[in-house]
Amino acid sequence: LLRVMAEMENLRRRTRLDVENAHKFALEKFVNALLPVVDSLEMGIEAARKEGATVETLREGMEMTLKMLIDVLAEFGVARIDPQGEPFDPQRHEAMTMVPSAEHAPNEVIEVIQKGYSLNERLVRPARVIVSKEAE
Repeated sequence: LLRVMAEMENLRRRTRLDVENAHKFALEKFVNALLPVVDSLEMGIEAARKEGATVETLREGMEMTLKMLIDVLAEFGVARIDPQGEPFDPQRHEAMTMVPSAEHAPNEVIEVIQKGYSLNERLVRPARVIVSKEAE
């Protein structure tokens, strides 16, 4: 009976340690995927310090780094919400203002102020938008 109780206690201890380690290192894969983005940012900063760096090459480097970051986020289930031209959806968009417009249908997103994001289809941040309303 003592042996069985000792085995049960060891099993509980191992299970607790496994759970602690799972929590502790859950983001390891995500962090490893982000490191190339950090490397790219560091190289961009270093390139900007050198003579002959042009705004165009810096912009291109920033665009490539942003694409890397968006790809990493997508790999982990993060999606951008960029609703330009879509009907306003209060579940995914936050209207900052409404503007009368004869060129757009009422309740159409005519400008995205800040893109939104979702994680595995769950809203993390709504897109902040300007919405059209009927012209007066």
